[in-house]
Amino acid sequence: MIMRIAIISTAAAAVPPVGYGGTERVVHYLTEGLVRAGHEVTLFATGDSRTAADLRWLYRESVWPIEAMAELNHVAWSCAEIAAEAFDVVHANQAAALALSRFVRAPLVYTLHHDRVDELSRFYGCHPDVQYVAISERQRELEDPLPHIDVVRHGIDPAEFPFVAEPGDYVAFISRFAPTKAPHLAIDAAQRAGVAIRLAGLPHAGEGEAYHEREVVPRLGLPGVAWVGECDVAAKNEHVGRARAMLFPICWEEPFGLVMVESMLYGTPVIAFQRGAAPEVVDEGITGFLVRDVDEMAAAIPRAAALDRRRCRARACERFAATRMVRGYVRVYEAAIDRRRAASRVAIHIEPASGGGARAPRRRHGALVQTSTAPSAKRHLARERTACGHPHTTDEA
Repeated sequence: MIMRIAIISTAAAAVPPVGYGGTERVVHYLTEGLVRAGHEVTLFATGDSRTAADLRWLYRESVWPIEAMAELNHVAWSCAEIAAEAFDVVHANQAAALALSRFVRAPLVYTLHHDRVDELSRFYGCHPDVQYVAISERQRELEDPLPHIDVVRHGIDPAEFPFVAEPGDYVAFISRFAPTKAPHLAIDAAQRAGVAIRLAGLPHAGEGEAYHEREVVPRLGLPGVAWVGECDVAAKNEHVGRARAMLFPICWEEPFGLVMVESMLYGTPVIAFQRGAAPEVVDEGITGFLVRDVDEMAAAIPRAAALDRRRCRARACERFAATRMVRGYVRVYEAAIDRRRAASRVAIHIEPASGGGARAPRRRHGALVQTSTAPSAKRHLARERTACGHPHTTDEA
């Protein structure tokens, strides 16, 4: 079926982003794919975005570095616009949208773009009607159980990443310079393997400055180490496309790792630490290798350089093309719409009880809430609502 879809991106980067911005890049591929599939899509992003969808914006330009209040303002404005119109489904990429979904009639789909955060996990538990999307099985495994959650892995357009048959004589690293991404370990692995390394990326404010000065800067003076700064699309084609291998020494539970797929599409194999979603993304011996430490990463560099680059690209196209991601989200949207329609048709009838007992359900925040006159049930319901920030009324104490 043809749907009218609202997609809420961020205020931090344009869609697509000029430089850093994995979430916004995925939003771009999804939005354009949905438009090509014939759906009516409205994208709530920044004014410097480029899209075939109907673009609406509150901020004319991206707000970078990230400002929490700007993000909240962007999401609130987007939800107000959406509430005034008739959309079939809303797809949000910001957690704040969950709290504002009370004011939106359409079902909400929300993609988790982060590793596990306890505060957010508790928040998600307060919104059980939302359709959640994890971007890897590992991410879903680490999250608290949610009643409605599917996995849709990221996809990108292979045409934007030209195949490179003949690589250069170096390995590459590309990501933000942060302890979780560990560019210093990529340098160490290249040094032990005796190969040159080129690093692309920057430390982000509030996250990596001290780490960068302590761990990365001293290593930049080593022989064979070059720092090229942040890459736009053209520079990335050269930097990653011509590398023998791309090193991905993650030190956290990476929820996906889009740069791994981009590298594979150039034909450049990936050598990744065996953490997070890396085992789901890397096909051992075809698109790269999984390793446990720096020594294993160094030993894998000549093996990765010997892999068939055309086969590497073909496997990435097969598994991570944007068209596959779009089909996955269409199924999720349709399921969310069907579930909302089914819920709206449910009629609950409870016979009045004499002398206490069950009472007819009341509607709170758009959902039917069954209450009971039993004191223990009242106390349990009061505790549950207070934990999730629901209003507390005297008759439920």
